[in-house]
Amino acid sequence: MLTPHAPGNGQPGRRAVLATVGGLASMGSLAGCLGSDADALTVLSAGSLVTTFEDHVGPAFEAETGISLHGEYYGTNAVMRMVEDRTKHPDVIVSADSRLLRDRLYDEFTDWDVEFAANSVGIGYNPDTEFGQGLDANEAWYDLAPETDEGDIAIGDPDLDPLGYRAVQAFELAEAVHDLEGFREEMLRLVYKEPEEPQLLAGVESGSRAAAIIYRNMAVDHDIPFHEFPPEYNFADPGMAAQYAAAEYTTDEEGYTAEGRPVLYSATVNDEADEADGGHRLIQFLVDNPELLVEAGLTVGDRLPRPAGNVPERIEL
Repeated sequence: MLTPHAPGNGQPGRRAVLATVGGLASMGSLAGCLGSDADALTVLSAGSLVTTFEDHVGPAFEAETGISLHGEYYGTNAVMRMVEDRTKHPDVIVSADSRLLRDRLYDEFTDWDVEFAANSVGIGYNPDTEFGQGLDANEAWYDLAPETDEGDIAIGDPDLDPLGYRAVQAFELAEAVHDLEGFREEMLRLVYKEPEEPQLLAGVESGSRAAAIIYRNMAVDHDIPFHEFPPEYNFADPGMAAQYAAAEYTTDEEGYTAEGRPVLYSATVNDEADEADGGHRLIQFLVDNPELLVEAGLTVGDRLPRPAGNVPERIEL
């Protein structure tokens, strides 16, 4: 196991095994669902939350309500597409980019969501690689990264996943902050674009890849070293939203233009849900149990939870 390093102000926790991408993950069910006829709930979620739901939220929610969660996890762009074309029919939809959810799903599939957690972006790395040793020696990541071999650093596929386009936006903002002419394009030439977000750290853990641009909670999930980007491009500070917005990315397939913005996870219940009542209960549970989210490496500050749209009255914020 890799030696843990402190990510930001905290140290990564235990290693958790990721679910297979898109795999249906059931945690069983308990008898006697309280206040709902459902005994199972389907959740279609951003891939960066697989361990959050499978190891933290899901078991606790089932213990309290008797409702088991059946989760599938993909890049958020892919999640939105699956809902839009009805390839998937989830009860609850969870996005790693609250604005993306509103832009893509409002009116036809929902008219509300609740932001419930935040995150930051940085580098998860293998300390046994030359790149990792450089980071441990406090060398600047933006000096080290261009010297890596092609494919040594992975990012999410920016056309499928907000984490991917946030990596591209981070390269662009770093270029401006550190006066690095051509840095964004150089990095895009070098990086490997991983289409399956839950597999983003597989190469880092095996030693076949030096690093990946990830969210902080993913470093906690995998118990690997994490080098957080500075506030100017870690997408963690709502007060720097205007600076983040200076970087944009337009996806190839949908032509959706995402501006840089703080990482905010949001959830809603599908208007076409089979188990809307259970879905409302899950979102209330997320709101009422921030300690589970913090345990999973996410951030829940004074600004959260934050509602948008016509949130049902039964959800108390």
